[in-house]
Amino acid sequence: MSDAATSRSNSPFRLVLTGGPGGGKTTAADLFRREIGQGVIVVPEAATLLFNGGFPRPQEPHARRSAQDAIYHVQRNLEDIQAAQFPDRVLLCDRGTVDGGAYWPDGSAEFYQSVGSSHQGELNRYDAVIFFETAARGGHGFESENRFRTESQQQAIDLDTRLRDLWSPHPHFTVIPHTASFFRKMTIGLGILESLVAQLPRSQDPDEGGSGDEG
Repeated sequence: MSDAATSRSNSPFRLVLTGGPGGGKTTAADLFRREIGQGVIVVPEAATLLFNGGFPRPQEPHARRSAQDAIYHVQRNLEDIQAAQFPDRVLLCDRGTVDGGAYWPDGSAEFYQSVGSSHQGELNRYDAVIFFETAARGGHGFESENRFRTESQQQAIDLDTRLRDLWSPHPHFTVIPHTASFFRKMTIGLGILESLVAQLPRSQDPDEGGSGDEG
């Protein structure tokens, strides 16, 4: 059993999928949920939920701080609700609370201070991190299925770099690099996901999880 599997014994195993825009993390989360089924609960990306509901996506620094503060608290509460409702399932988080530091106008240190936390404290919320490198690094442009992702190619690369810097100190951090074949990238990512889940204690084995789907 890995250290990652035992580091949060009193809470569901929390696995984050993150990375720059157009990296494929949301696709990977959906594919893995379909493969594993009832043993996994996907925690959706809070920013997309808010923006889909009409929450503004401002550019002015003060307004951006307010938006990121709201995203942080929604993300954190979504995770905690799912953890309480499904204690025997793997929480597969589409982004995590650490991400907000990459979007904060004044830098990550001020972000964590603003929300009353710390970089290390937010990293400690998660057992493992899989980072999907943005396709923008391939030099051929990129597409994202998320219509709220409007970054240019260079902005996507810069954001990818900031996110990687924030998540890489996690002791169980894995990068899925950009490849010319999206299928190959997904295959690699899903293989790593399966490997992590296979190391979980029997009490959190997806085959032994609760019934039903998250619907």
